[in-house]
Amino acid sequence: MLTYARWKYVVLVLVVLLSALYALPNVFPQDPSVQISANRGGRIDAALVTRVRETLRAAGVQAKAIEHDADDVLVRLPGADQQVRVADALREALGNDYVVALNLAATVPPWLERIRARPMQLGLDLQGGVHFKMQVDQQAARDKRIEALAEDVRVQLREARIRYESVERRADGSVVAVLGSAADADRARELFLRGQTGLDVQAAGASLVARYTPAELQRLALDAVEQNVSTLRNRVNALGVAEPVIQRQGTDRIIVELPGVQDTAQAKRVLGATATLEYRAVVDGDAISAAETGNVPPGARVYYEVGPNGERRPVLLSKRVIATGDQLVDAKATFDSQTGTPAVSVRLNSAGGQRMFDFTSENVGKPMAVVYVERIPEVRTVNGREVRTTRLNEEVISVATINGVFGRDFQTTGLESSQFAADLALQLRSGSLAAPMDFVEERIVGPSLGAENIERGVRAVLFSFGFTLVFFLFYYRVFGLITCVALLLNLLALVAVMSLFGATLSLPGLAGIALTVGMSVDANVLINERIREELRAGMPPQAAIATGYDKASGTIADANITAILAGIALFAFGTGPVQGFGVALIVGILTSMYTAVSASRGIATLIYGRRRRLQSIAI
Repeated sequence: MLTYARWKYVVLVLVVLLSALYALPNVFPQDPSVQISANRGGRIDAALVTRVRETLRAAGVQAKAIEHDADDVLVRLPGADQQVRVADALREALGNDYVVALNLAATVPPWLERIRARPMQLGLDLQGGVHFKMQVDQQAARDKRIEALAEDVRVQLREARIRYESVERRADGSVVAVLGSAADADRARELFLRGQTGLDVQAAGASLVARYTPAELQRLALDAVEQNVSTLRNRVNALGVAEPVIQRQGTDRIIVELPGVQDTAQAKRVLGATATLEYRAVVDGDAISAAETGNVPPGARVYYEVGPNGERRPVLLSKRVIATGDQLVDAKATFDSQTGTPAVSVRLNSAGGQRMFDFTSENVGKPMAVVYVERIPEVRTVNGREVRTTRLNEEVISVATINGVFGRDFQTTGLESSQFAADLALQLRSGSLAAPMDFVEERIVGPSLGAENIERGVRAVLFSFGFTLVFFLFYYRVFGLITCVALLLNLLALVAVMSLFGATLSLPGLAGIALTVGMSVDANVLINERIREELRAGMPPQAAIATGYDKASGTIADANITAILAGIALFAFGTGPVQGFGVALIVGILTSMYTAVSASRGIATLIYGRRRRLQSIAI
């Protein structure tokens, strides 16, 4: 018999209501806006909002609204032309203490945001911007670490007064130390393994062969990629890009997508900027007075440490550099063994370790600072000519007290939290690129092309949907109407699910939505034709409907599961647009299976299920 359980009707009603609720944010248009966030030298406060209002007044632009919170200021504007004018004016007025980014601000009502109902984000091909694929030279990162290992071996042997003839690095990635006597081999081996992880040391007579294990080499390669990702993320802030995409792809590639950026040359210059770290001694004196009056003690310079609330505190540091980031081998977040407080463990190479040892031997109990130094190329147009300059950004990221004499290995202790320790270790490791990178792919999508993509993509989906509805209404009559309702519910549920999980809608994603509409049509055609076959075989109408749905369901499931596996493969092994297509395909197939098999049966049961003397149906 043609039946449909009551609990299934409850589920169907919930699906319709939730789908409508979470698809609703996509109806609200986004406002062109300018987002202002603080660099380490800036603060988000009422004074900043006043400066923004004055800049808008000077530019002759009336903002729709100016909103601010603890993290940023958002200026909503009436159009894209005003957006560009205001962004240029604010960049000039606010300087380097703030990041001014083009953005699209949501107009979704607060009550929808409270239940996490948000619109889908637009992909690069729909919004415009630049896309880079960068190849990380992991072999260079391994070579750098092996060179540091060879130098460490030489220093350890000299410090332990173990006579050796040579320490050489071989082409297979191993370091061979030829000792003066085979009797020293065991002592030298224990010395090499002390404080080292992932190192394999084998003795052969008077020779020792040290090499990193495959697992350690793999870790070094992945760390190099992660460090480069962190460095690139810091550098992208200089471009003033809202919601950039910087992510690792596979084991040795990095994808960088910058929505709204059209100048690939500028983006490449900033991404290729150089940065390093410097360890300097803290000089006694009144730093605040020195910063205000300019009377700096001899041999000292005024640097600034940025606090958690964005305040800039002056610090007097020595002009003499103890060690630099180029001499940094590794940095890891850890805990102080004596106090249990968060700390960062740092390892320098032999040259940096010797300088650090000499300095700490004479300065126990005194503070030492870590300075982050970044050189960012800038290009400006002056009188119609391109002028290239370099902006130097220097800031103190840590000040700690020297508790004892140390050399290559030491700890920065007394940190405020484990998260701060992890961030500091990442900053120390990512002060400069851990390995060279090549631009293996770059492309640019103009905003006008993105708008055209949206228009054409939406038009394609609507036309495919409209043709399908017209065909079903004329060919299957009442069951065509049922199919049309199921297709509308499928599209509504698809948009709701993708919005709920924060999926990014790209042009291939629109193609995937159009394809799932077609696949949903296939499922409904199977069901309707199966029902017609049962009617031609002489089966009563209600029994024909129930049998048609039962027999068609297995075929639909088999076909859709195969398509889902293809979508999973596209998502797992593809990148960017291919993944967007795969996501839309998987979600669309799942929603179409429910709406075609279950939802449409519920509607058919409402229409025909309670008629006791049903002689025929309109199909």
